[in-house]
Amino acid sequence: MKISALKPSQLLALGFMAVILLGSILLSTPWASNEGMPRDWLTALFTATSAVCVTGLVVVDTATNWSVFGQIVIMLLIQIGGLGIMSFSTLFALLLGKKILFRQRIIMQQALGNFTVQGIVNIFKYLLIFSFSFEIIGAVILALHWIPIMGITKAIWFGIFHAISAFNNAGFDLFGNFKSLTELTVDGVANMVISSLFILGGLGFVVIYEIYAYKKTRKLSLHSRVVLITTGALIVLGTVLILASEYNHALHGLTPSHKLLASYFQAVTPRTAGFNTIDLTTLLLPTQLLIMFLMLIGGSPGSTAGGIKTATFTLLWVAIYSILRGKRDTEIFKRRIESHEVSRALAITLLSIFVVFLMTFLISLTNQSDLVRILFEVVSALGTVGLSLGLTSELNEFGRIIIIITMFLGRLGPITIGYALVFRQQQAQVRYPEGKIMIG
Repeated sequence: MKISALKPSQLLALGFMAVILLGSILLSTPWASNEGMPRDWLTALFTATSAVCVTGLVVVDTATNWSVFGQIVIMLLIQIGGLGIMSFSTLFALLLGKKILFRQRIIMQQALGNFTVQGIVNIFKYLLIFSFSFEIIGAVILALHWIPIMGITKAIWFGIFHAISAFNNAGFDLFGNFKSLTELTVDGVANMVISSLFILGGLGFVVIYEIYAYKKTRKLSLHSRVVLITTGALIVLGTVLILASEYNHALHGLTPSHKLLASYFQAVTPRTAGFNTIDLTTLLLPTQLLIMFLMLIGGSPGSTAGGIKTATFTLLWVAIYSILRGKRDTEIFKRRIESHEVSRALAITLLSIFVVFLMTFLISLTNQSDLVRILFEVVSALGTVGLSLGLTSELNEFGRIIIIITMFLGRLGPITIGYALVFRQQQAQVRYPEGKIMIG
């Protein structure tokens, strides 16, 4: 099949596969390993997939097992995977003065989940400007904050790596020994800078663009309002619930202000950053279930985050509310949502739940562990979060392959994968007689 005959969703899937393959080749070289010995192919493939899919799950510790070259490769894979293949294709085309063709604009539209191709090139331009600006600002603040502790060279490198990892919701860290950011539990500057970066990255580039243009337009789209309200509500609710459940448990020994800071960070990181400032294995079961729920929701459409997305989550509840009130249409903010959008939201959610069940079942067949640990790891992979209860490094080869597939599905989304696998361009124009099925 010719490249020109491929659909946008197929090109996106193949693009991610190509970058993952290239990354795994680079990470399997002796130069990428701290020991100067080539890594086994599966470890390199797992790490490359996790980086490109901006997940953060790892089978070997990033700081102690990869050389500086390997860490740079991982950082570049995170940047490409987070901003998307089309972002960098657009960047190079613009730098070379080439015209963006209509077919490329359609692929860009699908990559961002935008409603129209109109103005899509300008949105991509601002996407790149915003992304690099936020990352540079975050890197500078973190580096200046860490210089007295680490020294100039290490602080600058740590600032750059963690700013890119945070904004792209990747969750990779360089603090070593699978500790994530648990040494920074009471570090207010690091907590706020890193959390701000991954919240901004998880809002979606269209939302950031509309906020930027608000002074001129004086309006936000329905999509942006839903995303901002849902994001704010989940942050507040998550913080309150984690603070209440862990106040005298995992947060014991911290001051009230530090308990609030730690609760806030643990509430926002499942959306889908992958960093943690508290050992997740010490959390109570209700808190771990709450984090799984937040991981499944994830970030917002057109962002660096994964999950079913905030807009999908809200749309489903609005549809349920409309049904309970006996309304014919799904309505929100005095706007009617078309039925096919509700159906798409339902399909995404059900497919995601099915994938979670299937992958949990497959891993449990060949890996001995309790259900919560397996379920937590699978939800984290599908939501491209990267939070872990320590199971990933213990998985056998079959389990690691399952997680690799789950991360890939989570990055592109079950619907996009479905579109990519369907080769027929059009369905037959046949409409069958109406049938009845009893519901409830």
